[in-house]
Amino acid sequence: MIASLPRPLWLRAGTVLYSVLFFAFLFLPLVIVAVFAFNDAPYPAPPWRGFTLDWFLGGAASTRQGLFADSAMLGSIWTSVVVALWVTLLSVLVGTANAFLIERTQFRGKQALSLLMLAPLVIPGVILGISILAFASRIANLADDLWGLELEFLRPGLPLVVLGQFSYIVSIATLTITAHLKRFDVTLEEAAYNLGASRAAVLRTITLPYLKPALIGSAAISFLMSFENFNTTLMLVGSDSPLTVMMYGRMREGATPVLNAVSLLLMVASAVLALTMMRGSRRSASDQSP
Repeated sequence: MIASLPRPLWLRAGTVLYSVLFFAFLFLPLVIVAVFAFNDAPYPAPPWRGFTLDWFLGGAASTRQGLFADSAMLGSIWTSVVVALWVTLLSVLVGTANAFLIERTQFRGKQALSLLMLAPLVIPGVILGISILAFASRIANLADDLWGLELEFLRPGLPLVVLGQFSYIVSIATLTITAHLKRFDVTLEEAAYNLGASRAAVLRTITLPYLKPALIGSAAISFLMSFENFNTTLMLVGSDSPLTVMMYGRMREGATPVLNAVSLLLMVASAVLALTMMRGSRRSASDQSP
């Protein structure tokens, strides 16, 4: 149907109804979680018992322990942030190198390598975590048996969690940066070379500024995917539990509205991060436009 032509009433009503149902399906659970983070009841679900801030601020003077007085929960949030920062740094750096390797070089087996890079994305997170744990443990045991070396970073713990998450998040970062690099006009670099610029100067002043929106986007995606990862993390975690594993353990013990408070905090932080990244990407794109 041509967009400029008037649509029948049933089609317009159906479009509105579909949109309402779709967005309700997406956001209604989040709204319920946010609302019941302030519910004056010891359970994180209806009915509503009144407004309270105990699940955020409750401490020693209260019979309820709030989020900001829960040192274990706050420690797990910080652990997730540290892991996500390392995964983001590694993913963006290696993803950028992979993008240049795929787009700027020619070698035998390039197509096969590009396809193999996608393999971690289709492997279930639990299987990936178990495989990495078994492989790393075998190497650590072999090093201990042959040379008496204790490779602690290959044992369950945060270094192995970082490596496990990096193994598939780097593929997403690579795809994001490669797609942007593919649209780059290489004549800009050639003109700079003809004017006497060095390779490092061209990379610093032309190529990387063009890739800045992709780098920001891949960093945001990498951070969020690492922060919310559960399946792979559960298989590789040691004594320091990231937030997702901590919340899983708390749910098994008995859920309280503190989990709703954590969820609301993460929703707000994710929204702020996403808006900040979008603003940075738009600013970079506007700076590049003539």
